[in-house]
Amino acid sequence: MLFDGKKRIPIGYEDFREIIDQEFYYVDKTMLIYELLTSGGKNSLITRPRRFGKTLNFSMLRYFFDITEKENQYLFDGLRISKYYEKVAKYRNTHPVVTLSLKCAKQGNYEVALDNLCDEIKGQFKRYRYILSSDKVDEQDKNEFRLVIGSKPDEALFGRSIKLLCSCLKQYYGVNTIVLIDEYDVPLEDAYFSGYYDKMVLFIRSLFESALKTNPALEFSVITGCLRISKESIFTGLNNLEVNSIMSDNYSECFGFVQGEVDELMSYYEIEEKSDVMKRWYDGYLFGDAEVY
Repeated sequence: MLFDGKKRIPIGYEDFREIIDQEFYYVDKTMLIYELLTSGGKNSLITRPRRFGKTLNFSMLRYFFDITEKENQYLFDGLRISKYYEKVAKYRNTHPVVTLSLKCAKQGNYEVALDNLCDEIKGQFKRYRYILSSDKVDEQDKNEFRLVIGSKPDEALFGRSIKLLCSCLKQYYGVNTIVLIDEYDVPLEDAYFSGYYDKMVLFIRSLFESALKTNPALEFSVITGCLRISKESIFTGLNNLEVNSIMSDNYSECFGFVQGEVDELMSYYEIEEKSDVMKRWYDGYLFGDAEVY
């Protein structure tokens, strides 16, 4: 639907910069940044249903935290987080960020799923390949860095790879790394229904333990997904995991649309008369104490 003279609705867009630069209508969720920094744990797991903006929020977090995105600081000007710039200055584009989306592992067999996961990890190594030219990074670590980029899927190598990348980035930048893992549950859900759950659990557990538990170069991590996989499966030994389900009050207004945001949307597009229809079709979720569309 087109609305003459109005901002476009970003249907299908998941890149925060693209939405802001192209002046789409953006429902401001930047206070997620403030909530993470003021109340989040070392490792925060946030579960929400599909189509509630998890991937877009991750894109927003990366643009805010990533030390390589300083030229994009303007994206947040005028948004809610801009009122708290002084309080969050310590983290504003001051840390390297490693971002993984595990939805690539939605495959019918373990070998293809593992191959896709390794390619996703390789992408992050290739993104930071420039640090290999620095004398700051240990030569042995550089060699293993190159090995990851050039290697075929290898459970042991890639299971410890994110910890290695964080270590190399700390040597180069002098600060810890923030790790963002989106759709963490997809590999396990698909593996369960495709008959290779035990194999996938072993790999994901190895990856997570190495990256999130025994990693001195980790600043903090945020993990999102739809399902709450049992702690015993992949978070074994990760005793500092903060779990935020739809029953939690934390981040309750950061995913999906609360009533006030829906009212603003409908007022902006001058379709307030459709509010009852909207409520009937899309209302009905309760995240903590927040009623969410």
